[in-house]
Amino acid sequence: MDTQGIQQFLSTTLVELLVKVAAALVFWIVGRWLIGRVIVAMQAAMNRNHVDPTLTKYMGSIVAVALNIALVLGILGYFGIQTTSFAAMLAGAGVAIGAAWSGLLGNFAAGAFMLILRPFKVGDFVSIGGVVGTVHELGLFGTAIITPDNVHTLIGNGKIFSDTIQNFSTLPARRVERVAQLAAGVDPIDAIARLKAAVAQIPNISTQMPPEVSLLDMKLEGPVIAVRPYTHTDHYWQVYFDTNEAIVRVCTEAGWPAPASPRTHRSLPT
Repeated sequence: MDTQGIQQFLSTTLVELLVKVAAALVFWIVGRWLIGRVIVAMQAAMNRNHVDPTLTKYMGSIVAVALNIALVLGILGYFGIQTTSFAAMLAGAGVAIGAAWSGLLGNFAAGAFMLILRPFKVGDFVSIGGVVGTVHELGLFGTAIITPDNVHTLIGNGKIFSDTIQNFSTLPARRVERVAQLAAGVDPIDAIARLKAAVAQIPNISTQMPPEVSLLDMKLEGPVIAVRPYTHTDHYWQVYFDTNEAIVRVCTEAGWPAPASPRTHRSLPT
């Protein structure tokens, strides 16, 4: 047996393999760095052109995945592996994974449709998937929102797209719904005039849409007044609480009694 030839063959092959592995590592590191630079440059260009932040993050994720797949295929091709066979195997695996993860792919497809239809964007105050909050990020598979009590909540895009979407930030003003139950004997016309004057002094109410103060109902307890100021969604809760305080202040300053619950009086047997 020619041990010298075997040793020479092994050393040559081993050196060749080590060179290829080292080159593959360099390609991977440099490729990942270049991909990062491309994503940063692309997102910076989109931000300069005032592209929606939701679209910017979404496109960045898609391009990053595509470039990483291309990088892996390139490295495999450098090693002499037939990438066409690998791509076919990857496609077959994708079909199998897709069947098992249909819900995950459904979230991805819903995210793509939302990106096209754009029912909301980052920073909007919305009600989606039964959760109310401010949109923090639209991802490939889920949307992150921050609820009013400061909880980070992730909702699957499929659930969002198949459910009702309410965007409170689309229109310039939102109506605050409050009701004042007055006591029997209080003049509702006088009450409406007093409440209108008080609500008009609340900060951050809409100047284009004046408050609506109207007689909503008449009950045994007394008249029911609807108090409905308009405001931007950013000031909704401030106007909500200020309206409550205005109602209480008007009732106190006017000296109106508290409404009493009606009682059914039964005659006692004689």
